[in-house]
Amino acid sequence: MTTLHDAYALARNDNGLAVVSTLRADLTIQSSLINAGPLPHPGDGNPVLGFVTYGKVKLANLRARPQIAVTFQRGWQWATVEGRAELAGPDDPQPWLGSDYELALLLRDIFTAAGGTHDNWDEYDATMREQRRVAVLVTPTRVYGNG
Repeated sequence: MTTLHDAYALARNDNGLAVVSTLRADLTIQSSLINAGPLPHPGDGNPVLGFVTYGKVKLANLRARPQIAVTFQRGWQWATVEGRAELAGPDDPQPWLGSDYELALLLRDIFTAAGGTHDNWDEYDATMREQRRVAVLVTPTRVYGNG
C-alpha cells in the first residue's frame, strides 16, 4: 500500500514537484504544477500534504470544492494523494492559526517540507504577505500509485 511519504519520496530530489488537480464549477479538471511536501497538521498533528499557492482560479476552486488530487512522479513511477484541502491564509482564517506570525511560520514549514531552502526568511515572509499566499493542507483520504 502506498503511503503519503512514499508518494512524496518520488519527488523528494525534485523539490516536491507535483501536479495538483482541482474541480472547476463546471466539474472539469484544472491542473497546475506545484511544490508540495508532507508535514504534521498544525492543528492536530496528523500527517498532511502541504503546498503554498496564490491566484484566483485554484483558490476559488478549492474554496467551493475542496476535493483535490496531487500526483508525484519519478520516471515512469507515480503516486497520487487524494483528499480534502484546507486553506489557511489572509482570507482563510483557521482557529488553530492564531496570528500572522504563525501563518508565516506555517508557510516556511511547507516550503521546507517540499525541499525548499531560503537565504533570507524576512524577504520570503514579505513576499508571502505581499502576494497574499495561502497554505493548502491536504488531508489524505486515498493514496495510490504504480510502485
